Amino acid sequence: MTTHAPQAAQSVTLPTSLDEAVAALTAMPAAVPVAGGTDLMAAVNSGLLRPTGLVGLGRISEIRGWHYQDGHALLGAGLTHARMGRPDFAALIPALAAAARAAGPPQIRNAGTLGGNIVTSAPTGDALPVLAALEATLVVAGPDGTRRETPVSHLLAGRDMLQPAELVGFVRVPLLHAPQVFLKATGRTGPGRATASVAVVLDPARRGVRCAVGAVAPMPLRPMEAEQWIASLIDWDGERGLAQEALTAFGEYVAAACIPDMAPPPEGGEAQPLPPAVLHLRRTVAALARRALGRALS
Repeated sequence: MTTHAPQAAQSVTLPTSLDEAVAALTAMPAAVPVAGGTDLMAAVNSGLLRPTGLVGLGRISEIRGWHYQDGHALLGAGLTHARMGRPDFAALIPALAAAARAAGPPQIRNAGTLGGNIVTSAPTGDALPVLAALEATLVVAGPDGTRRETPVSHLLAGRDMLQPAELVGFVRVPLLHAPQVFLKATGRTGPGRATASVAVVLDPARRGVRCAVGAVAPMPLRPMEAEQWIASLIDWDGERGLAQEALTAFGEYVAAACIPDMAPPPEGGEAQPLPPAVLHLRRTVAALARRALGRALS
């Protein structure tokens, strides 16, 4: 497994179906499921995790593709970032494809999976704000062949956690056939972890704009008041364009909602200004939101 970990996993199971994987986790409650292993092996190498057993998901073909279902795309949790970044997938869900292409260097994109990005729930996960903006739903496999669905936002917020022996099998994403954009800022040139990311999705059928901001909090944030305000300004039956002033105001609205001003001290007095680093992050979010909406409407 690794040359750095002093203790290796004592057993490795390689099921070929979701139900077999769930059965293996039921039989070995201390085992850890692993797909691409990009986050798991980092935890093992750093000494944060010492699994007594592994359940490999790489041979489960049913979760490595996608199909259509009632106006939705049912995405397998085993889809790699590299696969989602290809042109045929980009034609289906452009923002998720853009997030997959930005996920890191080729070795990470080739190994890392959609399900791993969700279950790990790292604040900098590139797919997470896109899934939040799309209002995606998880299909969770459980013991005895059970399946249940839960919004991805509930899992990310800790409102509906995976139970023992449960696995994320699929992600149900609505096919909106409308513009959607993902942008992110990193601390260096080239692929890297996001310091801030923004996903903007247009929903013409409901005359709505959905926006999610990632990497600035433990989970993606939805500035719903900003969404409703900007949606009310768009001419959905016309060209949908907005003046630059409206785009700028939307970016500032989103940034202020996700990175608010500091509250005044309880004993009274004036509120302290934001630290320079936080103020810079707010400006970054505002710029990303402004550009993302502008591209979606262009």
